[in-house]
Amino acid sequence: MAVTLTESLTYKRLVAVGGNDVFYEDISVSAGTMTELDTSSGAIDTTDQLSMFEGYQKAFIVNGANLKVADFANTKITCTALTDNRCPAKGDLLTQDQGSSKYAFMVVDYVNTARTNIYGYAYYSGGATAFLTTANISSNDATGSLDPNPIPNANISAITAPPNWYDWTVFPDVTIDGVVTSYGTMPAKAYLGCLYRGRCVLAGNTNRPFLWYMGEVGNPWNWLYTTSTPLSPIKGGDADVGELGDIIRCLIPYKDDYLLIGCANSIWVLRGDPVFGGSLDEVDLTIGIYGAQSYCYDGDGNLYFWGTGGLYMLPAGFGAIKNLTEMPLPNIITDEAADPSTHRITMGYDRRRGGISIWLTKLSDGSNSCYWYSFASKGFYPESFPDVCGSYSMLYYDANDTDYKDLLVGSKDGYIRKFDDSAKDDDSGASDTAISSYLVYPILKMGEEDDQEGRLISLTFVNAGGASSGTFGDSDGFTYALHIADDAATCLEDIEDGATAFSTGTVTTTGRQNRIRTRIKGRWLGLKISNSTASETWVMDSISGQVKLAGRIK
Repeated sequence: MAVTLTESLTYKRLVAVGGNDVFYEDISVSAGTMTELDTSSGAIDTTDQLSMFEGYQKAFIVNGANLKVADFANTKITCTALTDNRCPAKGDLLTQDQGSSKYAFMVVDYVNTARTNIYGYAYYSGGATAFLTTANISSNDATGSLDPNPIPNANISAITAPPNWYDWTVFPDVTIDGVVTSYGTMPAKAYLGCLYRGRCVLAGNTNRPFLWYMGEVGNPWNWLYTTSTPLSPIKGGDADVGELGDIIRCLIPYKDDYLLIGCANSIWVLRGDPVFGGSLDEVDLTIGIYGAQSYCYDGDGNLYFWGTGGLYMLPAGFGAIKNLTEMPLPNIITDEAADPSTHRITMGYDRRRGGISIWLTKLSDGSNSCYWYSFASKGFYPESFPDVCGSYSMLYYDANDTDYKDLLVGSKDGYIRKFDDSAKDDDSGASDTAISSYLVYPILKMGEEDDQEGRLISLTFVNAGGASSGTFGDSDGFTYALHIADDAATCLEDIEDGATAFSTGTVTTTGRQNRIRTRIKGRWLGLKISNSTASETWVMDSISGQVKLAGRIK
């Protein structure tokens, strides 16, 4: 028997928000092409806090009083307002007989408050390819009760293919079995949102900042809080899993296993479903999480977050929380002085480069202080970028097109940027900015004993590259500076403060360099290598030197 296989593809789209507008990746044009979502201009306020999450082939935007939906699955039927309470319910089937055995069908998903727009998944048979405005539409009234049924074609004004953009509200009242069914009320304001176990979850209500809200399982439009069934909507305090006594700052779901609720001074975990046997337990009652975007997971399910004492890691499976900055950067919180009212901290796991990118960005001007945490070295590397590049959001986009699989940075100037290993300058909008980079080697003890000095006799650099016909790029040059001091702290401080070096020089060619014969005598030696020249980058293969003892310190 012959078997025919039809390939099914999952298409991913990037949705981005900036300048009070919503944009989406229009794959009908080409991968990476961003198009403004129709009628979205000015519908949200990007000067206010905003979060966004995906679910049910939609992007849900949570922006205070602005709750919106970017819908990439549903077709919209626009019609004359239906009779109060007499609209189709979620799951009802609409049918349009277009003649000649052509039919259009819609499984209803949502109806707007005014009952003028019906949204649902459309499919076709008999050669039909779309709903028409020239034929009646009837309902099977499986749950709701459409009036008029059918909707006359004269009452149908438009058919709009996805994507569609609309307000996120509850489903309007529907008459079901002769009884008017209501779908509750969403919070008046929310700034946090996520999807957990099929439920849309909201928090960040400024009137009740300690409260969380969950919609019905599988239904973003039902917010009638009750515990009547395991699928029912629920909010904190309505069941055994209660509300919190702390300000909620972020919602962090891990698949359908658990939901972490990060607060100002504590962290909680919700396991299971809150209506059906779930539990809400403390993870830590002394550590808080900075903000809505101050976390990321790595590829093994370990959670990294910026908390009240620096950067933390919560191992997959709920091991003990570890402060990663406690030893190498003990004063990072006071040094950075990031305030949630003026700064945003964003974090992203970079799968390609093996580490965590951490950005502390000042909202007013984009000025930033950043850190790269390397999984390979377990070390922190300070970075900063042009103000226009200041990160307001980060996302690793696992795009269908491999050219766009990367860690994306939503920047202060509205551009979406990514790290480019081949670029030698930072993109700062209309122009490029030279990258200023440096490396300080560990301070070297010149003598064998504490009261001995040493003398540097020679120093040899091997700069990367140099093959006459090699395929790899050659390193550009660099500047080196040698510092000497009687103690390690002074030597390091001189380098940090930019004090005049004992000796400086430049290397401009690749490969092994001529031996540098600068003679330096002292107790501790420091070496700094740097480059701040536009369109240049450098790679060092090795450094070797010769040191001889020079007697006791006098």
